[in-house]
Amino acid sequence: MNNPDFSSKSSHNSLSQTQEPNPPQNLQTQISVPIIGYHRSPLGQKFGAPRQPNLVALPSHIEFVPPFDTKDAFVGIENYSHLWVFWQFHHNKAQANFRPQVRPPRLGGNEKLGVFATRSMYRPSALGLSVVALEGVQVIDNKVVLNITGADFIDGTPIIDIKPYLPYADSVPAAVSGEISTPAVKSVRFDERAKTACQTLGIDENTQQIIADLIAQDPRPAYRQHETDIVSTMRYKAVDVDFMMNKCGEMVVEHIRVVK
Repeated sequence: MNNPDFSSKSSHNSLSQTQEPNPPQNLQTQISVPIIGYHRSPLGQKFGAPRQPNLVALPSHIEFVPPFDTKDAFVGIENYSHLWVFWQFHHNKAQANFRPQVRPPRLGGNEKLGVFATRSMYRPSALGLSVVALEGVQVIDNKVVLNITGADFIDGTPIIDIKPYLPYADSVPAAVSGEISTPAVKSVRFDERAKTACQTLGIDENTQQIIADLIAQDPRPAYRQHETDIVSTMRYKAVDVDFMMNKCGEMVVEHIRVVK
């Protein structure tokens, strides 16, 4: 008996001469997945949240819900420095129909791309995927809490799953990303009124640096990032941070006030 020829040429020829198989019957078009926990972050609104993970070392944590909060489910996780987090865009507006194209903010909202060629929040499954740094594991009231940094999702975000990040398999040094370049980081300055507010409200230097790092990413929509001397407001925990870009391109924190 002759051995079969598995060369690409013969496979192509044989496939081209073979009738296409019938599609599977009763295809499943939806799935239901459990929420295993929730994200707790100083950022409760989309405005101000980093556009990608690990742009800002923002501290936050994940709280798990029963039965996924058991210590047994996390044995060994402390051996990893980073985690993949699967989460849901829970603030999305419901879409009646699938939209195959979106307007990415990084392109100023003027150019359309296929949704699967972007990280747009408006996706068929409304799922996000982020790499975060694992800073520590706590057990509080016999429930596991993961302390993380670098999340780009906000407070109250439902968590669908977590997996260890494996550098040997997940890192792709030769990867290309089209025309997307590393976003520019702007300089940030607190004016005297903002400095006084920090002292009055007890905002320490570490928190001030985190606020500065968030504003340095310029959270304003791309079509507004050329505007100067117009105040924007970012909410961080229980305070509103007023900032603007001056004519020199510097981001100036003008005032920090308690949320009313």
